[in-house]
Amino acid sequence: MAIPAIILCTATGQPERTPIDATRVQSGQPLASVDNRFSSPDGRFHAGLWTSTVGRWRVQYTEHEYCVLTQGRVRLQSDDGAVVECVAGDAFVIPAGFSGTWETLEDCAKHYVIYEPA
Repeated sequence: MAIPAIILCTATGQPERTPIDATRVQSGQPLASVDNRFSSPDGRFHAGLWTSTVGRWRVQYTEHEYCVLTQGRVRLQSDDGAVVECVAGDAFVIPAGFSGTWETLEDCAKHYVIYEPA
């Protein structure tokens, strides 16, 4: 039986930044990049690097996401009004079902791990 290879999740370059869907943007003109480094064969587990510039947009999570912010500052606000602010060095989980806004207060970067339930 072959031993699976370890996959490093370190940046190898600058992925192209693209605009957040304009129908979801509430302020700013945020750009995001995704550098997905791993996806499981069943397509339900992913890990990689993500960045965004300043702005605020609507989010609706169907997946569970673990994040480690490596740069910047963000604010998440749920539809019920609860607010969480995170800065570089913070780790947090956004559970499936979360609905609200993601606001990048300072250009940010994060490592992410996503699990999409069946």
